[in-house]
Amino acid sequence: MSKFIKFGTIAATTLIAASAAAPLVSGTPVHADSKPTTVTVGLVGSDETDIWKEVAKTAKDKYNIKIKTKTFTDYNQPNKAVADGSIDLNAFQHHYFLDDWNDHNGNKVKAIGDTFITPIRLYSNDAKKASSFKKGDTIAVPNDPTNEGRSLKVLESAGLIKLKDTKLPTTKDIKQNKKDIKIKELSADQVAGAFKSKSVQGAVINTNYAQEAKINLKSAIYVEPVNKDSKQWVNVIAAKKSKADKTAYKDVVKAYQTKATEKAMKKEHGDAEIPAWNKKF
Repeated sequence: MSKFIKFGTIAATTLIAASAAAPLVSGTPVHADSKPTTVTVGLVGSDETDIWKEVAKTAKDKYNIKIKTKTFTDYNQPNKAVADGSIDLNAFQHHYFLDDWNDHNGNKVKAIGDTFITPIRLYSNDAKKASSFKKGDTIAVPNDPTNEGRSLKVLESAGLIKLKDTKLPTTKDIKQNKKDIKIKELSADQVAGAFKSKSVQGAVINTNYAQEAKINLKSAIYVEPVNKDSKQWVNVIAAKKSKADKTAYKDVVKAYQTKATEKAMKKEHGDAEIPAWNKKF
């Protein structure tokens, strides 16, 4: 999951208004007085609100769907809300997070469409490239299992360490560390601060936290490669498994996976987010 936020349980519902001419349903014009289908989508934080405004326009124009968003501040809530039917869809997590959640919660939620991938980045206060870190330097990484494992794999692909062959490694899985790099495990929301304070020589920082800390993404000395192993980090739109085939939900996915969304993504996030629905992994 590309986005991290502080825990809480506050949720706010927002109607995304979309002006439109005569709406269409699956490419067929409908009467102006036809009642639209309302679909509520759960998000985490506000980073994707403007993207979903664009999606809402497309959904109303082409499919006569009115999209509402419900914003959560807790990653534990959106899947529960989909599973219990209090919202229709959510769009906040990558495949790995969803698979892990399903493993622990009875496989109730299903991915129905890909959205984007956000590569994480390695930054340094001194080194101009990964190989320039000095012996004994300290690099901060997020300490939650998903992102720590992902960050360690970034350090491996950057040539700084070698890991045992495991899906989601921890520091115990480091089998080679020629420069004796010290790994400092911090809460994901503290990594950028540690980097900016120069209490560490380097850091692997989640993109949203780098942006919040006003760290220029282009200053990264190494960017996580997008390759065949990246599929697990692609964000998704998810539905309750028993309702995943609903036409309205499929139409929301179609409304998302458009050039208009891609342009909005580029405008809002630059190179931080990469549209993933047409990518081959």
